[in-house]
Amino acid sequence: MPPKKKGKKDKFANMTEEEKIAYLEQQRLAEEEMKAKRTALLSKYLQDKLEREERASKLNNLKITHHWRALMRDLKSQELKKDVDLLAQTFDRIVDRKNSIIKTLVKDLNDSEEQQMMSLRSHLENVDKLIELQNERLRKLKADYDAELKLLTDEFGEEERYLIEQHTKQLDDLKDIFVALDSTYTAKENEARAEQHSIKDELKNRNLEDKHALRTSLEAKVNKLWTEFKTSLALYTKTTDEKIVFFENLKQKDEKSAAEIEMQMRKLQRINDHIAIVKRRMAKVSKEFEEKNRHLKEEREKLVTHFQNLKTQLTKLRESQHEKLVKLSFESGAAIKKVQGLLDKAEKILKLAEHCRKYETEEEKVTPFYISSLTADEERQVQEALQVEDDEDLAQILRQCAPLEMFWRRFNKVQLDRLAMMKEHSMLEQENQQLKSILRQYLDGISVNPQVIENKNSLLVVNGRSNVNRSRMLDDPRIKVIPKPPPKKELITVASGLIVNGKMHVKQQ
Repeated sequence: MPPKKKGKKDKFANMTEEEKIAYLEQQRLAEEEMKAKRTALLSKYLQDKLEREERASKLNNLKITHHWRALMRDLKSQELKKDVDLLAQTFDRIVDRKNSIIKTLVKDLNDSEEQQMMSLRSHLENVDKLIELQNERLRKLKADYDAELKLLTDEFGEEERYLIEQHTKQLDDLKDIFVALDSTYTAKENEARAEQHSIKDELKNRNLEDKHALRTSLEAKVNKLWTEFKTSLALYTKTTDEKIVFFENLKQKDEKSAAEIEMQMRKLQRINDHIAIVKRRMAKVSKEFEEKNRHLKEEREKLVTHFQNLKTQLTKLRESQHEKLVKLSFESGAAIKKVQGLLDKAEKILKLAEHCRKYETEEEKVTPFYISSLTADEERQVQEALQVEDDEDLAQILRQCAPLEMFWRRFNKVQLDRLAMMKEHSMLEQENQQLKSILRQYLDGISVNPQVIENKNSLLVVNGRSNVNRSRMLDDPRIKVIPKPPPKKELITVASGLIVNGKMHVKQQ
């Protein structure tokens, strides 16, 4: 060090004042240039460091995200597996319940079919009984009919015998009457003849004279009258016989018809009474069986409708279960894909965590989880909040997140470090901008142009005053003011000036 000072003194000793000032100004400019270069190098170094930090931060974020995704994928896969197991159990339980319902319905259907068959057998038995009862009734009616027919036949035989006897008796009476009439007419004829003979004799006696005159005419008249008498007698006899026979026939027919009509009327009356009774019985039985058949038809229609409804419900249930099964298959496929994606994501997160573990500090390796900042009272309040029924949703969420508490602690620590780095990066950016602004002001101060002259310049001193607001710079807490060392005895001059047109204008104080 002393030789250097001696060399400087020797240099200054051989220089004039202007040369000394020029040399000092040159050295000052060289130092300023070196400072500018150092500042530029420092800025470039900081920029490169900032870029490296940003790249490392992005890489760390990617690694953390990768490991976090892997962990979340594992957790989500486990949760989905549990959900799938639960859904499978639920589905099996529902299938068992539906199978039991189907079995119950099939059993009910079989019972209904058995009841229907029993009802059908009972109905057929009742129909057979009714047919047997009807056949027995018909046999009884036939027996009654045969008995009545026999009775009527006997009555008819008796009536026939009675009629024959009456007819014989009437014939005998008629014969007696005929004989009596014949004897009466014969007696009358004899009387008439006797009277005629007497008249004839009288006439003969009284009219002997006329007898011969009138004999021919009288004989003719007598013969004529006799012929007419015989003819009338024969005609009367013939007419009377035919009429008697016809009368007897008509009488017999009338009596027979009257008896037959009376018998048929009695028979018709009995038949009508029997028909009325049978009709009433048939109407009653028909009404009963119509009511029973109607009830059976209604019951059959109800059973058919119930069967169709059950069949429709079974079809709908089968279709809905098939749709649910297809939907479950699609959802399980989507869940498998999602779980596979979560597994891939978890693997990436694990790989990123392994990669980030290389950049962990010793403190992070020793204590990866920072101590919770909650006090004992706050911890107790959190535990109480988990037990409160009003905040069931919040408690459920907290219980779900409880297994990841250590992970969230580490994640929050990294997040806080990231936020601190971002804050520091922002402050460094702002400081860099200020340094750039100061450097720009300095560069503007060492160059001359209208814009520089118009703007504020720290090197431009007019009447001993600068147009730079130094108080605002000194008040900035981010700028540290370094106290100047005391001036050396051998250097008591301070240069300040302005370069104009390549010449140095110096004001010595």
